Amino acid sequence: MPSTMTAGSKTPLPRLATFEDALAKLPDGYVDGYFGGRPWGVTAKRSEDGKRIWLYGEELGGKDIVSFNLYRLAEPGSILKPCEMSSDKVIEFVIGFEPSTGKLRLENSGRK
Repeated sequence: MPSTMTAGSKTPLPRLATFEDALAKLPDGYVDGYFGGRPWGVTAKRSEDGKRIWLYGEELGGKDIVSFNLYRLAEPGSILKPCEMSSDKVIEFVIGFEPSTGKLRLENSGRK
């Protein structure tokens, strides 16, 4: 059930639908995975009424983060509120993030 983003979004509607589809596939809670060939840890939380989704992700062994809130509106549409980053960065991350099916391999991080 993809919907359109509001607030003057310049992202094409098919891209937003792909974003919402990818977001819907992420489980609630914590999941490890990869984005851009690098390991990430991601936590997603959904409100009980389904009107708000919060996501925080950080590159494991790195410095990059992704964080946003997505609010579902009563009328068709949603409002994406990235936390101190661009909407494009958030959309690219959610579409490109691949949850891991096994143990992550952390290179150059001192972790195993």
